[in-house]
Amino acid sequence: MTVPGYGRPEHAPPDCPGEVCITCSDTAVQVTVIRLLADGLALVDTGQGTEEVSVALVSAAAGDTILVHAKEAIAVVAPAAAPPSAGSIESLYPFLYSGTTDLSAVLDQVRQSTVAKATEITGLRRIVRDAEGARLLACAQEMARRFAAGGRLLAFGNGGSATDAQQLATLFLHPGGTARPLPALSLASDASVLTALSNDIGVDVVFARQVAAFGSKGDIAVGLSTSGNSENLLRAFDEASRRGLLTVGIAGYSGGKMAELDSIDYLFVAPSTSVHRIQEAQTTMYNVLWELCQDALSTATEPGSAADGRAP
Repeated sequence: MTVPGYGRPEHAPPDCPGEVCITCSDTAVQVTVIRLLADGLALVDTGQGTEEVSVALVSAAAGDTILVHAKEAIAVVAPAAAPPSAGSIESLYPFLYSGTTDLSAVLDQVRQSTVAKATEITGLRRIVRDAEGARLLACAQEMARRFAAGGRLLAFGNGGSATDAQQLATLFLHPGGTARPLPALSLASDASVLTALSNDIGVDVVFARQVAAFGSKGDIAVGLSTSGNSENLLRAFDEASRRGLLTVGIAGYSGGKMAELDSIDYLFVAPSTSVHRIQEAQTTMYNVLWELCQDALSTATEPGSAADGRAP
């Protein structure tokens, strides 16, 4: 038996278990393939439920939109869309590219993601606090002594860490409110200097050369890196150490090559493999250093303190 005009081979059509069979109709209907089954069958979404149809006459795949007549697929109307490439904007935000969006589902996903990330960074900050709290205080007190003696801070980093270096320098230089402004300079901010050194010599020296030009004994050098492996940071720390600067490294993962340097006086590590969480924890670290440094300077200049020079 064949169906005139469609050449359907002789075989029994799949049963339709429901009371209403959308794909049994003599009128061709469009459905979406959910998954392929054995014996040339497929489970499809009719919009009102799921049914089994034969796909023996077409080359169909999951996700395809097919045309079905009397439970027999007769054409592929629209192939399934290719999955977005890894790292593409569509892969990161698929709901922006879908024809329809379940807003409540998207908001629920956003909520779950936000809670998970907040939980993760809170836990990481606790780990850093417990492991590095005493050393952060000691480092801040040494920084305060150098600021009190006329020293200044030089900050540097690459990419997102360059932005952190700029923010760190701004935090010390322009803290706002009643906090004490402290001399600080970001070595990642001057495009002319960075491009000149990169073009004429090489990117590996962009910070070391500036440390040599601007740094003096008694200053502070703070370098930030998520990986801890940036060659231009390693060279800058070596140069700063040779010149007598206090060297402070802020890294992620397990510290990378920065953990192997003898030229870093204080290395603080955010032990995570997530760049996002590392940078969030690093922001907390240098804000804590700034706050502790401000406290140390305020204590040192209170009337009657040793630094004040007057007897209590």
